Amino acid sequence: MKAFSAIKMIGGALVVLASLNAYAQGSDAAATAGTTAPTAKQTKQANRALQKKVRATLARTKGLSVGNIIVRARDGAVTLEGSVPEQAQIELATNAAQGVAGVTSVKSALTIRAEGGQ
Repeated sequence: MKAFSAIKMIGGALVVLASLNAYAQGSDAAATAGTTAPTAKQTKQANRALQKKVRATLARTKGLSVGNIIVRARDGAVTLEGSVPEQAQIELATNAAQGVAGVTSVKSALTIRAEGGQ
């Protein structure tokens, strides 16, 4: 009778251990799933960092007047807004932005400003 009682106790302990292990694995999976999706704050930071990288690249681009160019970034998609003095600079800015790591697409909303304009 004692042997049967000991077997029941060991069996019960194994069931408890198995359920604890399953619970721990479920918690790990939930924690891992939460870290794969960026938070809104992380997304904003990534967008700002990409904007800065694109701005810096545009500023280093020879022959490009960047004083009136605004860069917006969202999940790798970059929009260039503002004005430049000539058509060739629109293409120059677009090509430079496309070459930045992390940029998936570039939309140019740049316009050509009139002579003597800001």
